[in-house]
Amino acid sequence: MLAGAEWLIPLYDRLHELLLQRDILHADETSLQVLHEPGREATSKSYMWLYRTGRGGPPIVLYEYQQTRAREHPKAFFNGFAGRLHADAYAGYDGLPGITISGCWAHARRYFDEALKSQPPRAKGAPPTVGEEGLAFCNKLFEIERDVTPEERHVGRKQKSRPVINAFKMWLARQAERMLPKSALGKAVTYCQNQWAKLLVYLEDGRLEIDNNRAERSIKPFVIGRKNWLFANTPRGAKASAIIYSIIESAKENNLNPYAYLTHLFEQLPNCTTAELDALLRTPPPCQMAAGCLLRLKYRILVGLSVAWMWGGFDGYLFGITCTKCGDSHPGGDICASEL
Repeated sequence: MLAGAEWLIPLYDRLHELLLQRDILHADETSLQVLHEPGREATSKSYMWLYRTGRGGPPIVLYEYQQTRAREHPKAFFNGFAGRLHADAYAGYDGLPGITISGCWAHARRYFDEALKSQPPRAKGAPPTVGEEGLAFCNKLFEIERDVTPEERHVGRKQKSRPVINAFKMWLARQAERMLPKSALGKAVTYCQNQWAKLLVYLEDGRLEIDNNRAERSIKPFVIGRKNWLFANTPRGAKASAIIYSIIESAKENNLNPYAYLTHLFEQLPNCTTAELDALLRTPPPCQMAAGCLLRLKYRILVGLSVAWMWGGFDGYLFGITCTKCGDSHPGGDICASEL
């Protein structure tokens, strides 16, 4: 795994350069435990940062391992970027040079949803509770969003979303005078008021999204994986994980077969110059991406790679029989689905 990641570093760096050329990005982060970090306890909390592109252009998904959640890390990563960044309410993204933060309405809605769950059920025929009213405002904004062109979305937000937001702002002001700040509803109201300027940014451009769910979906594979492998052993291993996750998740976002794409990369990278890296970002040869070339048991790829990682190498797994359809050597003796 470590050796494979070394080969992928030039491609990762090129994807980083291309990502910074966009003007709308997403960011998120999650915790990570690394056992052998110099000068730190094994129980110390480290972080895996997630940066990705938005709606437009070929998707790029990049992970970055860092020991802390300090603001200096996104600042360094975004050096050279100017535009809007979808993020949650974490203060580490605030004040980054040339960057405007677009808030997440899904987080705002979640606060009201959680507050509503903590309350007893409303009696039949009774008027809506405060929590239900707040949740209804958020739901209206999400209902207005449609899969249309950015221009149409921008106009629709001005005509439909803006009046809802104006009414919601007045409602928040009234509720803030009545709610205990530390109550579930008080926290929901306070969150919206504190993040108000950021929550309005999405109205400025139809390409912007109402939430940061795109980043949350992209970081989910890492979060799910962490439940299985629990921790990284060394910083070098954590960095290698970030690189490999980046290439695999970017391939998946571009509808590529991750295994076929990695095979293609490891075949081409040893003879590839820096100037030729962009060619590797294109779709691999048709045979490798054909539907008939999908492995019959895809999960065996992940199982095999996990076992290989645990035992310190990939020897014995990547050797398989030669497929009569595509000529590739399939791991574990599997053959193309077209052969079934």
